[in-house]
Amino acid sequence: MSDLLQAATMVFTWEVMLIILAASLFGLFMGAIPGLTATMATALLVPVTFFMEPLPAIAAIVSATAMAIVAGDIPGALLRIPGTPASAVYTEEAYAMGKQGKVGLALGLNVTCSMIGGVIGVLILAFFAPRIAEFAIQFTSDEYFWLALLGLSCAILVSGSDPLKGGISMLAGLVIAMVGMDSVSGQMRFTFGNYDLLAGISILPVLIGLFAISELIRRMPETRNTAPLVPPVIKRPFEGVGAALWKYKGGVVRGGALGTVIGALPGAGADIASWISYAVSRKLSKTPEKFGKGHPEGLVSASSANNASLSGAYIPALVFGIPGDTVTAIIIGVLMTKGITPGPDVFVDQAPLVNAIFMVFVLANLLLLPLGFMAIRGARHILSIPTGILFPLILMFCIVGAFAANNAMFDIWIMLGIGLVGFFMAENDFPVGPMILAVILGPIVESNFMRSILKSNGDLTAFVDRPIAMVLAIAAVAVWTMIIVNGVKAGRRVPQTPASELPQDA
Repeated sequence: MSDLLQAATMVFTWEVMLIILAASLFGLFMGAIPGLTATMATALLVPVTFFMEPLPAIAAIVSATAMAIVAGDIPGALLRIPGTPASAVYTEEAYAMGKQGKVGLALGLNVTCSMIGGVIGVLILAFFAPRIAEFAIQFTSDEYFWLALLGLSCAILVSGSDPLKGGISMLAGLVIAMVGMDSVSGQMRFTFGNYDLLAGISILPVLIGLFAISELIRRMPETRNTAPLVPPVIKRPFEGVGAALWKYKGGVVRGGALGTVIGALPGAGADIASWISYAVSRKLSKTPEKFGKGHPEGLVSASSANNASLSGAYIPALVFGIPGDTVTAIIIGVLMTKGITPGPDVFVDQAPLVNAIFMVFVLANLLLLPLGFMAIRGARHILSIPTGILFPLILMFCIVGAFAANNAMFDIWIMLGIGLVGFFMAENDFPVGPMILAVILGPIVESNFMRSILKSNGDLTAFVDRPIAMVLAIAAVAVWTMIIVNGVKAGRRVPQTPASELPQDA
């Protein structure tokens, strides 16, 4: 009880409450602009959190992310343009409801179900995370090595239909993680005689470059279009939401639980959670033929799942230090810059902080309702900002943020270079998730591998001589087997060009 009271004292201060409100408004603005994702909002917040204490920093990121995903539903319903990838699955559904004169109901269901799904996710997080941490406190470097390796593997498995591209993305991230001086042997790796690379590549310019700069480059042609978007007027928001919620209450709860479980898988994230939840809802529906034509049943389930997955992603992040998605990868980076290493020890050494994080989650989700209502009312003004004004402002924030990490111009060049890499990856359908997870998990895999090797005097069987390590090793091998099998099947599905259509020699 004393830990809870101490956590409440940490959360209910003017500083934290104002940060939650300001970050929510920032997330609302970013999510409502089509193409500006919740991850990009988080990456832009990181430089600001650099000057905050750990709890306000996490509160800012949690609030902005939750609000950005909800706000991403607004352009989807009004303009048929999803604001974030997590909103894409039910954009057609919400837009069709708008054409039937039910846009207020569609957006009301988005906001309300996101709030309920988020609260479900927090309850599951608060109940299970401490218990898993009690179990995980017995882990040694052997278990952490396999666990981090399993996280990397799962990131490839769920990253898309092409495991090869997922693997290449992961290897690129591992190369970035290896740059600098090896902490064990002192060997220089990929520094090319450059003094600035001795300490390695800072995570902050990598995150901003990969998520913000690459997106700005992709959308650069839009700056020529100075004509603002003209969304329709929203009348009577939230009308009929109560009756629809009661009718589809099972789907809302199922979406929240499913989203939390999927969010806990490394690399899955809110977009995969919403897609799977929508598909399950359609499969179990008595009227599947109505899906895609303005039917609220799939919309409530997917809306609940995408926000619940945010809480689920914090289970592996807080308990094991393994990021569940790109947002938690950023948060782990933020905590490390403040001298806090996520893991089971945090639940013992920093119990009030962990409880305070749970409270922040609840507050951020409860705020979705009033701020979501405000966002729906103000959507016309937000969507009317010309991209020619918006994008240069975002670029300025990116440059300031990358420079602020180490006060070094070199980080700005790193950010721009990584941004070009991210642009190339996005244009060629390479998933970004495995790359950023590799940047975070690569050092964890390496340090625990070296620690186990040194304590066992080079005996590799020591990696599997403990029961938990053996189970994790089998799971990792099983995941890699699935990746290889899926890759072979995908290769066989590539259509072969008939011999008659091959070019003939002149």
